[in-house]
Amino acid sequence: MKKSVIALALISALGLAACTPETSTQQTDTSAAAPVADAKPELGTFGVDLSARNESVKPGDDFFMYASGTWYDNYEMPADKTRFGAFTALAERSEDRVKTIIDDLNTATDLDGEAKLIADFYHSYMDTETLNAKGVAPIQPTLDAIAAIDSVQALTKEFGRAWLTDSITPIWGGLWYDRLDPNAYQLSVGVGGLGLPDRDYYLSDDERFVTIREAYKNHITEMLSFTDSEDPAQAAEAILALETQIAEIQWPREKRRNRDLTLNQIEREQLDQQYPGFDWDTFFEPSGFKVPNLNVTQPEPINDVIALINSVPLADWKAYMRYHTVSNNADLLSDDIYTANFDFYGKTLNGQQEPRDRWKRAVSQMSGTESLGFAIGKVYVDRYFPESSKTQMAELVENLRTALGERIENLDWMGEETKKNAQAKLAAFNPKIGYPDVWEDFTGLTITRDDLVANVQNIRAFFQAKQVEDELKKTDRNRWGMAPQRVNAYYNSSFNEIVFPAAILQPPFFDPNADPAVNYGAIGAVIGHEMGHGFDDQGSKSDAEGIQRNWWTDEDRAAFEQKTQQLIAQYSAYEPIEGNFVNGQNSLGENIGDVGGLAMAYHAYQLSLDGKEAPVIDGTTGDQRFFLAWAQVWKEKRTEESMLNQLRGGTHAPGRYRALAPRNHDAWYEAFNVQPGDALYLAPEDRVRIW
Repeated sequence: MKKSVIALALISALGLAACTPETSTQQTDTSAAAPVADAKPELGTFGVDLSARNESVKPGDDFFMYASGTWYDNYEMPADKTRFGAFTALAERSEDRVKTIIDDLNTATDLDGEAKLIADFYHSYMDTETLNAKGVAPIQPTLDAIAAIDSVQALTKEFGRAWLTDSITPIWGGLWYDRLDPNAYQLSVGVGGLGLPDRDYYLSDDERFVTIREAYKNHITEMLSFTDSEDPAQAAEAILALETQIAEIQWPREKRRNRDLTLNQIEREQLDQQYPGFDWDTFFEPSGFKVPNLNVTQPEPINDVIALINSVPLADWKAYMRYHTVSNNADLLSDDIYTANFDFYGKTLNGQQEPRDRWKRAVSQMSGTESLGFAIGKVYVDRYFPESSKTQMAELVENLRTALGERIENLDWMGEETKKNAQAKLAAFNPKIGYPDVWEDFTGLTITRDDLVANVQNIRAFFQAKQVEDELKKTDRNRWGMAPQRVNAYYNSSFNEIVFPAAILQPPFFDPNADPAVNYGAIGAVIGHEMGHGFDDQGSKSDAEGIQRNWWTDEDRAAFEQKTQQLIAQYSAYEPIEGNFVNGQNSLGENIGDVGGLAMAYHAYQLSLDGKEAPVIDGTTGDQRFFLAWAQVWKEKRTEESMLNQLRGGTHAPGRYRALAPRNHDAWYEAFNVQPGDALYLAPEDRVRIW
């Protein structure tokens, strides 16, 4: 459901082991991921599910439906899903494997260390009899603390405890990397505090959002009825009005993703002068942070929110915190509280008809990076991730590095000075594949079998203490932002690293026995996507060392931005729901990653052929297999509610439009005989070629 934001991560994820950085783009072996003799790929005869195609659809009219249309037309969405696709299928496989790990632990005797932490936490989550008997009691101390608030200073202190209680606050602060010195940490401060996915949900006159707001009020009323609120309905009115004011203050998403605007560094001792009227020492005191450097991500909104804190009646703020405390902790409480919360956040907002099985929710709760994710991940890697996959993946990464290096050198819109800086950044990319070299140490963490809320708060306090211990030290470049069992990938601009957890290195993304064209079109393009984030409209504002600075000439940046405007216009024309379009500006970084990553991967695939013709397999050419692999990575089906949420609150275009990225590549037109008059046809001069 919703969670409060406690840190600003300049990480660009796909969907969404720290290897030694290479200093050269030279690569001697371009046959990465070649099939093993006599071994068969998991999908079809060469790694793509041809039965998913709808060959009655012309590729040039709708490449998504051509590649996956039969699957799309026949797949029935399970009642516990809001979307299903390649990512979801792999996530379910990962969940099943984690469940097997936990079941094996639960049958063992004399557990200790991390194994006991895992088993005891899982038991506390699955013990619904105990949870149902307790009702709201596990969070009653927090509710009592909120009820006792009698001043703005006391309110401010409770805001400062939100990281522990999982409430929500209009001002948040968390530890992240100093964008001007990635070897140091700093505090990042911003504006949050909304219960709905985006400010549009509060401010739009669209009938859909009006209906959602009315449902939200009813939901708040119901959730407050689990507490001792005197007039839940009146409180719900006040909470919606308050959050609407916060929404009006917040910058739009497009503005919030502009790293030039969100870089506003300040010494901690200057906060009172530049952002007066708020007791910053009281706010930070519960966290224990001492770091003297801060970055304020939304300067004007911070002052506006401070004015709200000082003008809105305390009773409204108390109702606001009471509601969010119950709602944010609903999955840790009794079934009736969880169900009431699910009815709004699952059904109304996302179209999910039934809750996921409780064991799946337990696995999700345990698998975060600031939970037991790495304790589980260590076992996951031992059981399910062959070292050969890491080796082949490393080869693919280097092939993509070579391809991008050649492409940068041949760019006709970039000058030599900027090219030199771009090549330096590319050479400095640090790939992390599969799992960390240094695992998380859980020494000192206490978990019991009979107190779920206490377990979660112990975990939060454990990781918070680690951050406080490390905040004045040099940043830890061994740190991973995802556990190995997570199906995703990401780019971290501060460390200039691309990261691929073990769980994504499976079909349809990566199959060591698939045809090379498939691996290049799937995981190769994913590698390219993450590399592309280092050169997208925001990632390109950091240099080879991860320092945010301008390493471009003015002429080259202008040429780049002209191309990005073309891409914004292209994606903004997609209309998944009548009257609701893809936000081409907000999804620009991801779209650059897709279009550019696909170009890099195709280039690397051609290098791997070494001038030879790819074989025809099951009637498909190498180029056709390459683009089909890409399209089937993005096959998905969504509820309309989930689609709306993605359009307004997400940074990625929906999968069916990500599958259309090949329309910007000449080879796709030749591979599928796409001609003028076809719906997806773009004239050569309109095809966006950036990287």
